Amino acid sequence: MQDPTEPVVVFRNVSKRFGSTAAVDAMSFTVVPGETLSLLGPSGCGKTTTLRLVAGFEQPDAGSIEIASQPMAGKRPYERNVGLLFQHYALFPHMTVAENIGYGLKHRRWPKAEVGGRIAEMLRLVRLEGFDARKPGQLSGGQQQRVALARVLATKPKLVLLDEPLSALDAKLREELGLELKQILSTVGSTTIVVTHDQDEAMSLADRIIVMNRGRIEQLGTPGEIYAQPQTAFVASFIGRTNWFSGSGGTPAVNSICRLITNNGTALKVKSADIPPAGDWRVCVRPERIAIMPAQAAPADPDANSLVGEVVSVVNMGAQLHYVCRAAEGRITIVQPNTGGPRFKTGEAVSLHFGAGDCVLLAPDT
Repeated sequence: MQDPTEPVVVFRNVSKRFGSTAAVDAMSFTVVPGETLSLLGPSGCGKTTTLRLVAGFEQPDAGSIEIASQPMAGKRPYERNVGLLFQHYALFPHMTVAENIGYGLKHRRWPKAEVGGRIAEMLRLVRLEGFDARKPGQLSGGQQQRVALARVLATKPKLVLLDEPLSALDAKLREELGLELKQILSTVGSTTIVVTHDQDEAMSLADRIIVMNRGRIEQLGTPGEIYAQPQTAFVASFIGRTNWFSGSGGTPAVNSICRLITNNGTALKVKSADIPPAGDWRVCVRPERIAIMPAQAAPADPDANSLVGEVVSVVNMGAQLHYVCRAAEGRITIVQPNTGGPRFKTGEAVSLHFGAGDCVLLAPDT
């Protein structure tokens, strides 16, 4: 039995090339028991290849992979005790729901006396009691997804791999089943790797996220770390919306606050203890960290930044209001809760406030 403190998956300097293209380039990471790790990135970044390397459908050109402390070199997919759910659920159309769920149990030679109970347990887990005799063609897309997940989990795999599991669903159903999927994985204590290009899906499902770009890890961290403290401009741009300021030079930090000068000549206060006073830089500020207030309004925090702007557009998104303002530094996006209070109108002069700690400083070439 595996030590519960040992990682379920260990990737050590794994590389995979297809011709001259490095699909996976010297990647290293671990997945701990019970964790859901998301591989997130744009098309062609290498996330699906990484998943296929874990599953055994591809073999690495360099590096090593371990699952449950066992080297995977030369092991075929069926030798890895891995459950895989594709974005197209691949249910057998001629089989009932119960037969689909029990398919893996039969081929892994589970005792016949236990198969029926395990199928019933899975049906309860995915809330499909009473659907056991139906065929896949009689189910909605969301119900088919649940059946496919139940089939994957039925055999109690050491590791579950999900390849774009919600991409075939419409937006509302995707959101609902995303929350349900997280609860199901938590209930069974599954160790999971999920591949997605959808940042909202990754943020809602994962305990940690690997943001990938060109076969490499741009950043690995919790959803909160990835969003609030991006380490590269790519991560800041790919995850959510952001406002950018750029410039060169500034003053050394005093009480962890630097004063940097933007290319437009604006003094920007940034909280950071180790920023050099010279050299190019970029600062990102998330839209929800910016307060929009009436013109001439002063910020309560003396270390806050204050910009003069004009409202260009207002979009009501239900729970939120999205403003776009024109300022000397360019167009700035602000996202505020829609509380039913005063709203600013197109063409109105406003003040834009954000704290020094809301600024994330990055080198321009990251």
